[in-house]
Amino acid sequence: MGVPLAAAGIPVFGSSKKLLCTCLPKYSLNTYLGRCAHGCLYCYATKFPSFAGPVRPRLSLLADIEGMARKTRNKMPVMVSDCTDPYQPLEKELKVTRRCIEVLAGLGFPLLIVTKSDLVTRDIDVFHRTPTVVAVTVTTQSEGVSSMIEPNAPSPDRRLSALQEVSDRGIPAVARVDPIIPTVNDGEADFEKLVSTLAAIGVKQVTISTLKPVRGFFSKLERADSGLHGRLSRAYSDGGWIAGYKYLREARRRALVEKFRRIVLRHGLAFSSCREGFPELNTLPCDGTYYCRVKWGKDRGFKDN
Repeated sequence: MGVPLAAAGIPVFGSSKKLLCTCLPKYSLNTYLGRCAHGCLYCYATKFPSFAGPVRPRLSLLADIEGMARKTRNKMPVMVSDCTDPYQPLEKELKVTRRCIEVLAGLGFPLLIVTKSDLVTRDIDVFHRTPTVVAVTVTTQSEGVSSMIEPNAPSPDRRLSALQEVSDRGIPAVARVDPIIPTVNDGEADFEKLVSTLAAIGVKQVTISTLKPVRGFFSKLERADSGLHGRLSRAYSDGGWIAGYKYLREARRRALVEKFRRIVLRHGLAFSSCREGFPELNTLPCDGTYYCRVKWGKDRGFKDN
């Protein structure tokens, strides 16, 4: 018999060195389960049983979240969310995410919000109640590319506008260019244009991550787009599997990370790569929680050394 949610506390994020993860300790709360309505071609969450099938709101959290939070002693950042996007179209009416973060903010937990949706701007009033960083995934500025790989997600322009509004209203904003897909959005000129835009709208940090297909990805891709399947099959042919994810060959991966790092630093932004195996190239932790951790510490009288 499982432990009731309210008695279990907020789950700790499952960081793993096997996955080349360098995240600092934090909690993770998924306010929705199932396959995200955004329908991204590259979704990795489908490898986990809880995140397969249609999207499902976790309505039980509305009653359980306060008990979970009070059982959780250490005030580490809470990531919302790492699998199913917390700002699903359903969230506009159901407000499961909003009600959960209202409780977390009221109890003093820092927040890391990770999303592709411009609905995130609705909750800026809550973000001001506790140290918060908002990370929005923007893989490209091309509407054509976005509609191919993220068919039901808000447009790149809407996501960029959300990042600007978040930043303009005093909340640290991070952009995740994730994933970088060979032959799709790995062009230097397009990335330069995107980073220039991100710098202009007030983003503080850019985090990149190369596509890491899960098992079954290539067979699904072959049915959906045989041309892209051929290109990616060739790109990953000399790569290897790490903990259930297919990686590009290390030398190619490093060349991409170093190329994009130079561009990001040239624009004066913090840079990190996620689960690539090159932590020495990061200027800050990849998840963006530096900003809410520092604010949380300053609010309690600690100095940022």
